[in-house]
Amino acid sequence: MIELAKGQEMALTTADGTPLTRLRLGVGWDKERTAGFIGTGAPEVDLDASVVEFAEGKLFDLAFYNNLATRDGSVVHRGDNKTGRGEGDDEVIDIDLGRVYAKVDTLVFLVSSYQGHTLEWINHAYCRLVDDQDVELARFTLTGGVPQTGLAMAKLFRDGDGWRLRAIGEGIAVKVPTESVAALQRFL
Repeated sequence: MIELAKGQEMALTTADGTPLTRLRLGVGWDKERTAGFIGTGAPEVDLDASVVEFAEGKLFDLAFYNNLATRDGSVVHRGDNKTGRGEGDDEVIDIDLGRVYAKVDTLVFLVSSYQGHTLEWINHAYCRLVDDQDVELARFTLTGGVPQTGLAMAKLFRDGDGWRLRAIGEGIAVKVPTESVAALQRFL
């Protein structure tokens, strides 16, 4: 497993160079226990993991809590977790890169706060990519509060016949993925 920092990249291949095709994006978080006015409790924060597909800089498709799969079936969201409670990944999205439409060149992993809470209200947030053998390939951990309502975590982009992963880790002002397109275009 590689802990990625902003801007770092890695090829999505096996040790022998074979391109990986089946992946799982896991996103996890906890609410910030000490946040709030004079020690009052933090609100329940409903974060949503999404994958936004682009083709030549334009929105092509997306998968999120209200649209669980892309039209080609290459990206499938497994369901919404509204609290971040529990161990392990709070939201999971399955990705089959072999089924992604040929014109799609970029998939952006987005986390957003549906209720409009800034990401300063969360703690222990991460995004991780796992292969079909359940081996964690890469992890991006959110450190420090983000004063925006959304976070562009990472992107997958075509690299010849394969794909590469690049950690982004930039806050954006977005509550739902359908309003994220303009904010995400700078990362393409």
